[in-house]
Amino acid sequence: MSKLPNVTTSIFTLMSKMATEYNAINLSQGFPNFPVDERLTDIVTRLAKENVHQYTPMAGYPPLMNKIAKLVLNSYNRIINPDTELLVTTGATQGIFTTILALVKENDEVIILDPSYDSYESPVLLCKAKPVRVALNDDYTPNWETIEKACSAKSSMMIINNPHNPTGKILTEPDFVQLKNLLEKYPDIIVLSDEVYEYITFEEKHISAHTKNFLLDRCIMVSSFGKSFHITGWKIGYTIAPEYLMKEIKKVHQFLVFSVNSISQAAISEYLDIVDVNLLGKFYQEKRDYFQQLLQNSRFELKPCEGTYFQVASYASISNDDDVTFCKKLITDHGVAAIPISTFYSDHKDHKLIRFCFAKDNFTLESAAKKICLI
Repeated sequence: MSKLPNVTTSIFTLMSKMATEYNAINLSQGFPNFPVDERLTDIVTRLAKENVHQYTPMAGYPPLMNKIAKLVLNSYNRIINPDTELLVTTGATQGIFTTILALVKENDEVIILDPSYDSYESPVLLCKAKPVRVALNDDYTPNWETIEKACSAKSSMMIINNPHNPTGKILTEPDFVQLKNLLEKYPDIIVLSDEVYEYITFEEKHISAHTKNFLLDRCIMVSSFGKSFHITGWKIGYTIAPEYLMKEIKKVHQFLVFSVNSISQAAISEYLDIVDVNLLGKFYQEKRDYFQQLLQNSRFELKPCEGTYFQVASYASISNDDDVTFCKKLITDHGVAAIPISTFYSDHKDHKLIRFCFAKDNFTLESAAKKICLI
């Protein structure tokens, strides 16, 4: 008997598989296709011949953990204890999975804001807890009144994703005021803040949970070097939490992963000495602006993109097909792969919106745009 009877092949796998079969340009799955920084690959090349190939300590490679603590201090003016409040993880997804397994109990309720990334619900179900899916407003801002109505005495966790995948929306100061008010009414709710695109925001600056004192003793922050440094295949991220929560998270981590890839930890530790994360937003803003410029003569309506490397677009003036069907036809008939937004909702709400990934080299974006503008 399946523990996850409703889980099937992910939409990301499906669309990427179809893209390969039809030789389509893949703007669906969220991975960059441009080269990694040569400074990082040079570090890896040198380290490959050094003694960095055995287990690191369970919580992480100590030099890297100290560098992460420094990064958090420089980025958010927050002091963390790397020995007690930090865990290096095999990607952000493992950090999320491990956190939920460690902290959510049977019959608990977990608030998930839709559209939501598909890795949130499964670990909740494996805990025999209840995912409570609450839709964001149509402009992807949180409806705090609706969110509060979904909370109950059984609510043990709320998952927020900022900057938001798939929509590119970022939370504002008023949102954090509303969150603070809600948490005062529900003191048992802890927050899991997925901030893997934290350094990829544009006109408005990212507001991290790290900067909110009311969250520091009841929030787990999840970050991703894979997203920040264009190395998604390395599967390396980190989780920060107050000591009393981190103790429980580490209990699960040590038997799920034990320790993360040693050479990647050593390489990123050195790389953090020379890379400027504050340049990432400008880099991806240029990508966003160029992609939007390329599509300005298309029939798609491009939605605001405040962060991440995803562009949501409406095809309502083009087709009456549901978004899954439209995305399949986009591949088979036009040679471009995208992701249907309905798959991020529990009720598969269809607003005729799709998601393009613009973390691609200019040639790929130009080639895709030519096809898209002919639709």
